[in-house]
Amino acid sequence: STMEETDREAVATAVQRVAGMLQRPDQLDKVEQYRRREARKKASVEARLKAAIQSQLDGVRTGLSQLHNALNDVKDIQQSLIDVNKDWRQSINTIENLKDVKDAVVQHSQLAAAVENLKNIFSVPEIVMETQDLIERGELLQAHRKLMDLECSRDNLMYEQYRMDSKNTHDMNLIHTYFGDMQKLSEELAKQLWMVVQRSLVTVRRDPTLLVSVVRIIEREEKIDRRMLDRKKQTGFIPPGRPKKWKEKMFNILERTVSTRIEGTQADTRESDKMWLVRHLEIIRKYVLDDLLVAKTLLDQRFPPHYDIFNKLLNMYHQALSTRMQELAAEDLEANEIVSLLSWVLNTYKSAEMMGNSELSPEVDVNSLDPLISQNVVDQLLSKYMSTLTSNIIGWLRKALETDKKDWIKETEPEADQDGYYQTTLPAIVFQMFEQNLQVAAQINEDLKAKVLLLCLQQMNSFLTRYKDEAQLYKEEHLKNRQYPQCYVQYMIAVINNCQTFKESIISLKRKYLKMEMEDSWSSSHTNMDTTLDIIAKEGCSSLLDEVFMDLEPHLNELMTKKWLMGSNAVGTICVTVEDYFNDFAKIKKPYKKIMTIEAHRRVVVEYIRAIMLKRISFKNAEERKEGAERMIKEAEQFRFLFKKLAAGSGEDTEGLCDIIEAIAEVIKLTDPSLLYLEVSTLVSKYPDIRDDHIAALLTVRGDASRDMKQTIIETLDQGPSQPNPNYVPIFKEITVPTLTVPKLLK
Repeated sequence: STMEETDREAVATAVQRVAGMLQRPDQLDKVEQYRRREARKKASVEARLKAAIQSQLDGVRTGLSQLHNALNDVKDIQQSLIDVNKDWRQSINTIENLKDVKDAVVQHSQLAAAVENLKNIFSVPEIVMETQDLIERGELLQAHRKLMDLECSRDNLMYEQYRMDSKNTHDMNLIHTYFGDMQKLSEELAKQLWMVVQRSLVTVRRDPTLLVSVVRIIEREEKIDRRMLDRKKQTGFIPPGRPKKWKEKMFNILERTVSTRIEGTQADTRESDKMWLVRHLEIIRKYVLDDLLVAKTLLDQRFPPHYDIFNKLLNMYHQALSTRMQELAAEDLEANEIVSLLSWVLNTYKSAEMMGNSELSPEVDVNSLDPLISQNVVDQLLSKYMSTLTSNIIGWLRKALETDKKDWIKETEPEADQDGYYQTTLPAIVFQMFEQNLQVAAQINEDLKAKVLLLCLQQMNSFLTRYKDEAQLYKEEHLKNRQYPQCYVQYMIAVINNCQTFKESIISLKRKYLKMEMEDSWSSSHTNMDTTLDIIAKEGCSSLLDEVFMDLEPHLNELMTKKWLMGSNAVGTICVTVEDYFNDFAKIKKPYKKIMTIEAHRRVVVEYIRAIMLKRISFKNAEERKEGAERMIKEAEQFRFLFKKLAAGSGEDTEGLCDIIEAIAEVIKLTDPSLLYLEVSTLVSKYPDIRDDHIAALLTVRGDASRDMKQTIIETLDQGPSQPNPNYVPIFKEITVPTLTVPKLLK
């Protein structure tokens, strides 16, 4: 058995230990000592064992007693449950019979509420009157306080009724009708609030507390709205007239007010005032800026931050302005009105005079404002402006030319400028009109200015062609009757001078308004205009010289005749007439006057030589030849003197022209016929455009050369070298020699 085994193990262990202790003989002496020590050890172990067993026994005893108690408890509970079960089964019927008590409780709570509200209910008519009175006196906060009490009573009654019997509409209506006047009060109060809101920008300056009261009332109503909506989620009940949404209404009222404010600034129509639009826009600018400044500095502080009142107003004004500008853009605007509108929309609106005002920043950032009208509308307006302007300019130019033409037939001389040159007002009128339109276009933008400039130049181009035609007609009409118009010469001079003024004005316009990159599109039309102007001036000058030579004709016809040889004063008269005309021609501007002087000089010499070539005289002898030649030399000198005087100061060298007459005179004067060939060849080498027929005519006038001699001289000349003056302008080529022999009996 296990016990025996344990005993054996113990004995074996003990034997081992004793053997270990008694290994040497001298240890035997200590046996007694060893025995006592072991006895002590054993006693100690036994004591510990006894204690352990004892405590375990105690634990077991306690556990047993607790189990015993638990058992008793379980038995008690079981009994109780049996009792409860029995009671519950018995009381089911009793519970069903308690419904009446429950109903009584609900009714009790309603009656308690009704009793509580009774004093309110009975005093409803009285409170309504008091509230009405407060509203009329403008004590809005107190009026609202009473209104809230009334609404609270009605809403609580209705809620109780709804809880008791939600289908009973009759009782609901009864309550509603009883509180009927209260609805009117709410509307009456709202009306007062909206009046204050409409005038908020004025009120905030005059009576800020009134505005604050209004905002507080709206905030209270918003709170009640929220509470009612929450209750509706839970119970399904919401009183009539809720939610009132007074905050939303307030913003709607503000929006309407802003629109009306902007629309109402148009005081005039085009019929009553040509500047109606400029005025309208200026009033809008002033109102909007003033309103926003008030809104920013005063209004903003009177509203709770979450209303964001300034930004809301800013948007409202922007919207209202946008609507108004679109309405204006859709009207049938005139050109200047389109410019006013666009300039306002594109420039003024965002400028420092309005939204860019420093006092509005940083809240207003002009760069983040949307455009007031779309680019599409802007483009439509611009194209309408350009087409209107085009027809206007065409009309203005036509009218200007018509007016100018009326002046041409006046019996009084044209005006002279500060330097004494004749002119008409045409260039000034035309360029003033261009300037005005360019300045107007510049108000909008560079692009439009460039378009208008090109338009002006295109129109100017076709206008100058008409001007040229009119000048031509003027000349033709005059030639039909040279007595009319009385001041033809002076007005033709004015036309010529206008060409110079036009040239200068075009250049100054170009300098002032033309961008470098547009040079190309401009240069061809500029060249065209310059060419046209030169043609007008040149034709004008030539028609004036025609006038002179028509008057000189009878005197030119006298040259190289018997009468002339006998001593007529034809050249004297010619010189006086030319000088007389040139007194008028002094009113021609420099470049053209210089051309006139040269041309007159040239034509006089040509006509003189032509008179020689007409073979109207044939000298009979050396005496006559000498007399005739000396007369020619003297007359050449008269011409030289005249034209030197006329060209004074212009540095014109036309000496050479009169030299031709002198050279011809030398051929005629020659006394030794054997030297004739030499003299003629010198003449030809100087003036190589002399033709054979010219030489033949010259020899005929000389009167002493036979047919053979003429033939020989002409044939020999063909081989001669020529050494003309490099500045010589051929003059003979335009002189024809009559082929028929003219009878010598001419005067």
